[in-house]
Amino acid sequence: MSSTFLPKRQAIVVFIAFAFAYFLSTLIRAITATLSPTLTLELGLQARDLGLLAGGYFLGFAAMQLPMGKWLDAYGPKRVILSLLPIALLGSVAFAMSDNFYGLLIARIFTGIGVSACLMAPLTGYRRWLEPSQQQRANAWMLMTGSLGMLASTLPVQWLMPMVGWRGVFLVLSVLILLAIVALYAIAPAWQSPASHHQETDSTKTKPADTGYSQVWANAYFRSLVPIGFLAYGGLIALQTLWVTPWMIKVAGYSPAQAASGLFGINLTMLFTFWLWGAINPWLVKHKIHSDTLLLRGFPASFVILTIIIIAAQAANKPATGQFGNIFSLLQQHIWILWALYFVTCSFTALTQPAIALAFPPQLAGRAMSAYNLTMFLGVFVLQWSLGLLIDFFKYLGYAEPRAFQGAFVAYLLCVIGSYVYFAVKRPK
Repeated sequence: MSSTFLPKRQAIVVFIAFAFAYFLSTLIRAITATLSPTLTLELGLQARDLGLLAGGYFLGFAAMQLPMGKWLDAYGPKRVILSLLPIALLGSVAFAMSDNFYGLLIARIFTGIGVSACLMAPLTGYRRWLEPSQQQRANAWMLMTGSLGMLASTLPVQWLMPMVGWRGVFLVLSVLILLAIVALYAIAPAWQSPASHHQETDSTKTKPADTGYSQVWANAYFRSLVPIGFLAYGGLIALQTLWVTPWMIKVAGYSPAQAASGLFGINLTMLFTFWLWGAINPWLVKHKIHSDTLLLRGFPASFVILTIIIIAAQAANKPATGQFGNIFSLLQQHIWILWALYFVTCSFTALTQPAIALAFPPQLAGRAMSAYNLTMFLGVFVLQWSLGLLIDFFKYLGYAEPRAFQGAFVAYLLCVIGSYVYFAVKRPK
């Protein structure tokens, strides 16, 4: 296997090419958070509509995960990503040209399909191109690049909007997607099938399903992480790419510009967080500190912080009185800092991706990560839409909007705690 490792300089160039594509995919993923006030006003969207529109990206993304895993193992990262990115290009152009909700939703779904390989393609490649000690670092820095894309979806998009409008923003993104296609075509390494693929036994040839997803879903460790992936990791993305902005506007009373600034601060924090994970991962590997240990000890801090955020929303429901009222009011004014801390503590869930990959042999790594991504991005879609439905439901019952947000997020918090308990109990010891 060592002969397949890329020289350092080539590995850096390949990383940059794939990272640029992933940067664009996360920018497009998160842009609905910044555009949500504009789209809500222009199209008259309810919370459930906004959740469905944002979640459409993840529905398309999730739908591709299982077939993409097989394609990655069979055809390699370059061929798969270059086959899918043109669909994202068409989806981005269609979004810019659509004039109704359903046109935007369909375009959003196709965009999600088109960028669905932007993370899994390089992660599958890194299993063969990089030494094992460098794979978790590369994974963390890919996530850091994703945070950079989310960062670009905040204030830069807010600044660009008065000049070109939201439709112009998507046309600019279309041009950048085209550049990514050209770069990957020129730079990404060809994929050589492992020798084991050429030396199949008669038994393997007669039972191809044995090398499919059955081995992945039968793995006890994989199954123990499914609720975490669906609810916790999926929830991290669902909130960061949509619901944190409406919370800042509807609950904390931020203006759209203030919310964009807060989201910029949140995503800048996450950029640094994933950079830090990449920097310390070799040390963690050297000292044999397993990702499960970090997840079990670090992730519960997010429960405490989200509880504080929910309680602090009381300041939006009634005038601040007394010492606690003043504290709640102060927390609401700087709520983006609490949200940033919440997402930092949720980043422990990102360690599950490389842990899943390392739990399987290289020939199953693509399928294992794609199956996990299916649960994760299906979770994003379900959570983005269901949170919107819950908010509208509580409003229908007569609750004020801040109270409706509180109720929806309490339900979400309880589900996430349940996923953590399930992992703690069910994971193989």
